[in-house]
Amino acid sequence: MQEIRVTDAAAGPYGIVTGPDGALWITLVHGGRIARLAADGTVEEHALDSPAAGPSIITVGSDDALWFTRNRDDRIGRITTHGELSHFTVRGAPFGIAPGPDGALWFTEMNGDAIGRVTPDGKVTEFPLPVTGGFPSMITPGADDAMWFTLNQAHAIGRITLDGQVTLHALPTEGAAPVGITLGPDGAAWFVEIGAGQVGRITPDGAVTEFPLPDRAARPHAITPDPDGGCWLTEWAANRVAHISPTGKIEEHDLPTPSSEPHGITLGPDGAVWTALETGAVARLPR
Repeated sequence: MQEIRVTDAAAGPYGIVTGPDGALWITLVHGGRIARLAADGTVEEHALDSPAAGPSIITVGSDDALWFTRNRDDRIGRITTHGELSHFTVRGAPFGIAPGPDGALWFTEMNGDAIGRVTPDGKVTEFPLPVTGGFPSMITPGADDAMWFTLNQAHAIGRITLDGQVTLHALPTEGAAPVGITLGPDGAAWFVEIGAGQVGRITPDGAVTEFPLPDRAARPHAITPDPDGGCWLTEWAANRVAHISPTGKIEEHDLPTPSSEPHGITLGPDGAVWTALETGAVARLPR
């Protein structure tokens, strides 16, 4: 595994995604900046209008721009591959964000008990959730033309249709505290339980399977699909990246630097697994 420094440790690399330009785009949550890591190793940083914005999760929109949540100042940010920045005001501490099948960006409001939707031209709609203090965290498109999301403090997985109809699925494990969620290659949504040290799988009809990690104190955080089958995930407290097969077999890989605190994870343009580290670096793991 290789580590590449992209910024100072105080900036806190957090979310990471492969952009339509073949570069890696990274949120610097403590630095109020967005970083771009090109294939040749060149790094560019783009400062937001507020250093305290708290850029968190980043994704690619239907307009081929990068969209990201500004968790600390209630905005959704947008940056083009040429570095042009704009933002839209929302509320509720937005965190997770993902493109929907309708061409809009869907996001969670951690403190607002709601799911939000923003169109590429900035029209914002909010859908209240039937729970108080649920702490909606991450969100992903499903295989069923709906969006699926985690409710960290309600210990549940939610589903919202494109017209705002919400269904909640309670998890079997007490204190599961799910965070990351993604659409797996098998058509199910895969998620990680930071409180229980498990990986979960939920089918479109709501059937849940849970797979304990070898280290139940690993605090899994983010998850991304492996096109060859299964998913990749970060183990924040255990300083590892792990792979889970479709049948639940888990393989773990230690990060080179102790206490790296891995957060976001994605497949890079080179087919390798990349993860953002709070040390100011990103790690690359060939598949």
